[in-house]
Amino acid sequence: MMNRNFLFVLIGVLAAVAVTAGYLYYQERQSGIDIRINEDGISIDGK
Repeated sequence: MMNRNFLFVLIGVLAAVAVTAGYLYYQERQSGIDIRINEDGISIDGK
């Protein structure tokens, strides 16, 4: 039988992976405008 602490750690790790994957997916789905200012001037890109 598995140790109860090991089971809690495993659930915690899986939850952290799910939250991270969800956040990365959310960031990829964001649309908007990317504005950069550097030595070359200003560039505006639509996503």
